[in-house]
Amino acid sequence: MKYKKYGKTGKEVSVIGFGGMRFPNKDSIYDEEYCINMVHEASRLGVNYFDTAPGYNDDKSEILFGKALKSMPNDFYVSTKSAERNGDKLRASLEKSLKRLNVDKINFFHIWCILTMDDFESRMVKNGAYEAVIKAKEEGLIEHVCFSTHCTGKDIATICDKRLFEGVTLGYNIINSVYRQEGIKGAYRNNMGVVTMNPLGGGLIPRNKEYFSYIKEENDKNVVEAAIKFNTSHKEITVALTGMDSIEHIKQNAIAGNEVRLFNEKHYEKIKTHLDKSMDQLCTGCQYCEPCPSNIEISKFLLSYNRKILGDETDMKQALKYHWRIPVEQLSDCIECGLCETRCTQHLPIIERINE
Repeated sequence: MKYKKYGKTGKEVSVIGFGGMRFPNKDSIYDEEYCINMVHEASRLGVNYFDTAPGYNDDKSEILFGKALKSMPNDFYVSTKSAERNGDKLRASLEKSLKRLNVDKINFFHIWCILTMDDFESRMVKNGAYEAVIKAKEEGLIEHVCFSTHCTGKDIATICDKRLFEGVTLGYNIINSVYRQEGIKGAYRNNMGVVTMNPLGGGLIPRNKEYFSYIKEENDKNVVEAAIKFNTSHKEITVALTGMDSIEHIKQNAIAGNEVRLFNEKHYEKIKTHLDKSMDQLCTGCQYCEPCPSNIEISKFLLSYNRKILGDETDMKQALKYHWRIPVEQLSDCIECGLCETRCTQHLPIIERINE
């Protein structure tokens, strides 16, 4: 496994990070022994950056990590988050995370899911989130103060330029890179660690491997390897955070982390000819838009809509009918309350797509 320095912290972290929101389960029942073995296997293969959050995996992720970390075979760094804007509530969330993770301190603690500059400002008020995080750091409960965001590249750079944080976690991959590059460059020039989530587009790239075959270079075995290599090859990016849902996937990702090759700039220029504005408008299926007050299965419709964006309206209709087996008529229950759009981390025009 290759390692990079995390900004100015002095810590060396694995270029592949373990994303803890995809532990396998059946009907929300988790095989704890298997999940613990997943974390330990990643550690044995050199992964030392482990990311989780309250709410992941039916709010089980931190608990599963806590059980695994008690007997971790190697040294590790843990990252977790809180979306609370109120300082007291954030403190309570932090203390709960510490207890569930079985650690004395959080190495990389994130003010979570900043969506807009107004949202950012709401975390910075007196007695707010940022103030609580700084106090917790002074007490030794937090080692490094970071933020997690789905803002535009320009807004991410603006926040980084304030020099209030030591690291950032943001969505970045080969198909949205054109729209987020300003953010990673802003973090890099401020000597911050940069962790990228969704390097595989939330699974969109491997699920559409034939469509995205243009991202492969001659020596790439598959689109997964090409996509991960793209992220890890950036000098600005410290960690490519991948959602691990099986030991087999952990092994595949670890192989990608063993060799950090430079991404061919000429090849990237060729790739960019395929990246129109729609590539930044693909749903990753994160389901943050749900639940819907009208019980519409929003994410399934948006994932089907991806197929239209990728060029095939017939494929979209077939996905709804044969893959998801849900009737389009379900959308007539939409009351256009807009709740889904306020939750969407990618700022997608959900109501517009529903009406379409």
